[in-house]
Amino acid sequence: MNPLRRYENIMEMLLERKEVTVSELSERLSVTGKTIREDLAKLEEKGLLLRVHGGAMLAQGEQLGILTTRGPVHKHQSEKAEAAERALRYIEPHDIIALDGGSTTLEMARRLDNGPLTVITNDLNIISELVRKDEIRLVVPGGYRVRNMLAGPEAVTYIRTLNIKKAFISSTGVHIQHGFTIYTNDLIDYKRAIIETSAAVYAVVDHYKFGQSALRTFAGLSEVSRILTDSGCDPETAAAFRAAGIEVEYE
Repeated sequence: MNPLRRYENIMEMLLERKEVTVSELSERLSVTGKTIREDLAKLEEKGLLLRVHGGAMLAQGEQLGILTTRGPVHKHQSEKAEAAERALRYIEPHDIIALDGGSTTLEMARRLDNGPLTVITNDLNIISELVRKDEIRLVVPGGYRVRNMLAGPEAVTYIRTLNIKKAFISSTGVHIQHGFTIYTNDLIDYKRAIIETSAAVYAVVDHYKFGQSALRTFAGLSEVSRILTDSGCDPETAAAFRAAGIEVEYE
């Protein structure tokens, strides 16, 4: 197994269990404890986990829109809410929109008015929020469950048949060189389908995501219409991204 795939497996185990031991990882991945400790050190450098005695624990309560099985997290809640409110300004009656999975897009779903709108989403938490709003036409792609998300080739194929006007995507990290990143490969095809099918694409992230990067890039900066974030965004950071060719809206 190549190192990148090991990293993904380690992160998958952490998302499910929050904390794992070196011995558990060694047995699961069929490699030595020394290899696992080296892997954990590299992932810690990326800010994805924290090493503890005998193992590691998840550094963040969420990773790129994939919530743990214990439910939505509340880290940076006010910043996520502000970014969500900013994104809602771009939604008009009768729009056809896609809400990517994540805690900030979940905040969007909570704040959406019950009006004439079509929403496509693969996030089970967003679905549970919107199913009560009977004026919203809720469209759910097929696929298999990956924690709180639906994924797989069926979902990707279905998305590519749709005419999406606006897509709102989430990301673990937003980096000038690495673009929009995710920690594992499971949802990249789905995200790519949304991006390539939508007339306009907005990244909705809190300002803590800027300058961060995870294992996999799923989109370059130029593929997104603009980044919608909160007022905590540093003006110099926003200026640097604008110089790289992407608008950042934070006030």
